[in-house]
This record gives sequence, C-alpha cells and structure tokens, in this order.
Amino acid sequence: MLKIGRFVPDVVRHMWMEYCHRSYIDRQWKIRYGYKVDWQHPRDINECIQWVLCHGDQERMALCSDKYAVRQLLQDKGLGDMLVPLCGRWGKASDIDFDALPEKCVLKCNHDSGSYHFLDKSRPYDKEAIVRDLTEHLRVKYGYVHGELYYNRIEPCILAEQWLVQDEHPFTQSLIDYKVWCFNGKPYCIWTYHNRTRDCVYMNIYDLDWQAHPERLVPTEHYRDGEGVVPRPKNLQQMLDAASMLSEGFPEARVDFYIVRDKIYFGEITFATSCGHIDHVAPEFLREMGKMCNISGR
Repeated sequence: MLKIGRFVPDVVRHMWMEYCHRSYIDRQWKIRYGYKVDWQHPRDINECIQWVLCHGDQERMALCSDKYAVRQLLQDKGLGDMLVPLCGRWGKASDIDFDALPEKCVLKCNHDSGSYHFLDKSRPYDKEAIVRDLTEHLRVKYGYVHGELYYNRIEPCILAEQWLVQDEHPFTQSLIDYKVWCFNGKPYCIWTYHNRTRDCVYMNIYDLDWQAHPERLVPTEHYRDGEGVVPRPKNLQQMLDAASMLSEGFPEARVDFYIVRDKIYFGEITFATSCGHIDHVAPEFLREMGKMCNISGR
C-alpha cells in the first residue's frame, strides 16, 4: 500500500503537468513566492523562464537539450571541432563494453542532469554499481522532475565521452565552466564556475568585455563569490560567436563551454537555469536580464 500511496500522487502530478502545465507552474510558484507568475509582463528572467517552459518551442528545446542529438546540430553549424570526442553510445546500461572504453572517460545519460560517472580504469571501480545507477537514470522521465516537459521528448541513451583534463590554474582544481547567456542569439553576459565540488562552486559574472561584476552576485553557501579570478579567454570571441549560432531563435538560452589548452569544447545548452528559481544573483540583475528576453505577450 505504501508504494501505491507514493505512486498515485506522482501520476496525478504528471497528468497535471501534461494537461495544465501553466496552472501547475502557477501553483508551485505561488507556494514558493506568495504570488502567481505574471505571464503577460514577466518581472525578471526567472518568470521569463517559466514562460519558456510553457510556451517555448518544445521540439527544438528537446533537440538542443539532448546531449546526443545536439552533436549533429553542432556539426550542421560547422562547430563539430568543439565536440568532446565520443567513445560510445548504448540504449541499455548492461550493453556497455567497459573493456573497450579508454582508460579515462565520462559516462552519462543524454536526457537528464547529474547522471555522470567519471571512470578512471587505473583505479578500482564498481562496474555493477555504475550499471545499476545508469539503468535507474534511464527509467526516469526527467521532464517530470522539475516541470521541464521538453526533456520527455528525448529518447534516453547512455554516452561515453572523453574525460577532459583541466588546465593548471592557481585558483581552481576543476575545469572552468563558461556559461554564455544569450537572448535571441545575442550573447549578453558570461557566468563562470570553478572549483566545483558536491558542496559548492565559485561563481563570477562577466560582461562581454570581461569586466567582473561582483555586485550582481548574491553569494550563498553553495554559490560562492569567485572574486573575479578567472582570466579572459584568448578565444573569447570564438566562444561568443558559437554561443550566438547555437542560441539563435530562442528568447533565452545559456550555452556552456570548457576550454582546455586554448581549445574550446561545447558543454550543453540550457533553457531553464535553476529551473527558473535563480536565487544567487541580485534581483536588479535578474530584472535586467528579464528585460532582454523578448517573448510573446509583453
């Protein structure tokens, strides 16, 4: 009975999302903030993201969010050299040929977030545990997790990609994540993440001239002030041009990249940063970003 009790509310919630998505978002938003989304005149980028979740081009958003299908999009736009080399693809976790994988690679699902396994075959690893975990992730309809229904259009699979080794920097022990915010194909600002762990990440916000804006941050226990230490990339303009091409036609999109030895690698395209509940950025800047988002009904 306990299992049934947990299952039935999920079924009802999923049906509510599918058939009354805007009503569902309005309800969740009011519970969290005490008022409903202003669909006609969104107050900031968070409310704009809610509009995109309900009224954006779901098919194109799904294609761009699919970590496998998006590879062809980059090829079509002449950006194939930015793709992280692919080591394998499988429909079932049990089909993964671990013996054929390189010494180091990253295993992940194409349709969700957080299913990463960093495989280093020079160290002991639990193959069965990895297979079990990826199998569970494949079963999840990720669109229902946070109300991003376009993810449910993605045919789940497992990818193995090359493990990118970060450049040496005195201020970080992890890859630097460059997140280019774009509005209708025009880059507007860049967020950088570094020293990422399970507990926290250090964040900076830069303008297109690579001037740091710490006043735009509201540091939290998880999102900490990066103190503007990330140097301007030598190939910043190339990154911005690629972000522009990949975000063309979308009211808002965040295009992520990595740089290793001055070579740019594509990360992902995101349409619902923090599910539209960004709380680590100053309200004034969230409103400024919202004004840049040209959506219908404004």
